[in-house]
Amino acid sequence: MQANDPILVTGAAGFVGHAVVHRLLDRGEAVIGVDIVNDYYDPSLKEARLATLRAREGFRFERMDIADEAALATLVRANGVARIVHLAAQAGVRYSIEHPFAYARANLHGHLSVLEAARHAPGFRHLVYASSSSVYGERPLAPGGFREDDAAVAPVSLYAATKRSGELMSASYTHLYALPQTGLRFFTVYGPWGRPDMAYFSFTRRILAGEPIEVFGEGRMARDFTYIDDIVDGIVGALDRPPESDQHRILNIGDHHPIGLMDMIGTLERALGVEARKVMRPMQPGDVSATFADVSALHALTGYEPKVRLTDGLTRFVRWYRDYHRV
Repeated sequence: MQANDPILVTGAAGFVGHAVVHRLLDRGEAVIGVDIVNDYYDPSLKEARLATLRAREGFRFERMDIADEAALATLVRANGVARIVHLAAQAGVRYSIEHPFAYARANLHGHLSVLEAARHAPGFRHLVYASSSSVYGERPLAPGGFREDDAAVAPVSLYAATKRSGELMSASYTHLYALPQTGLRFFTVYGPWGRPDMAYFSFTRRILAGEPIEVFGEGRMARDFTYIDDIVDGIVGALDRPPESDQHRILNIGDHHPIGLMDMIGTLERALGVEARKVMRPMQPGDVSATFADVSALHALTGYEPKVRLTDGLTRFVRWYRDYHRV
């Protein structure tokens, strides 16, 4: 690692971004973190994540909107950034129905701003960015899981549409400017320091408060729940293995073990030692019934192998949740 060659991580105050920064700092990298710290969910959790990063040597934080293309480009050039892990985005499927322009700014304009900053950076080496399993749309679970060469042309939410649009913008920039890029399609990340809008997190809060939980899709949904440490393994592994300058690659990053929603709830109940009161609801607009990652391409590239099963992962999350919220 060179002191004048920091890695830029966007979304550093976010769930995945905060974990990636810690991993990079652990191995001696210098990291510049960027985040707008908006109020999509409680900013105090984001500030608490940042506090753990600010205590680390080698970390610098810039509060910035990635859609401010001039400010971001100046930051990249002035600091000799040659590698970017772009994780900043407006997340959430249901939120996109009520707040569509937030997705246009963060996920379209913001992604383009990162691309422009990277392509003008001297000696730029690799852009790794977060896409989403939601780009696959609604489809049945096939043996082996969703593959990167499956069609991704029918998004069922605006969020999914913006993430697929980001992939297409990245592909064009690699073609036009020889910009080496890796897009990672995340599959349902969970764990300590997670997002409060995710089901496992909100279920935990409600169960411990003695409130009923709403189970959408009548409990028939399935997700490829992927523990945060496994996700970070894949991100950093991909970052360390840039493609050729004329290559833009898309890789799934998930657990490869889809689990039914009711099974997840049962696992969470056992970790909490409390049975949930469940209210069954129909599928919500924009949701998909199942996700399942074929991760063979990422494994071939990096040796990626998810290690943390859901029982252990939710136990770790519950331990963190009780400690953080003192409950």
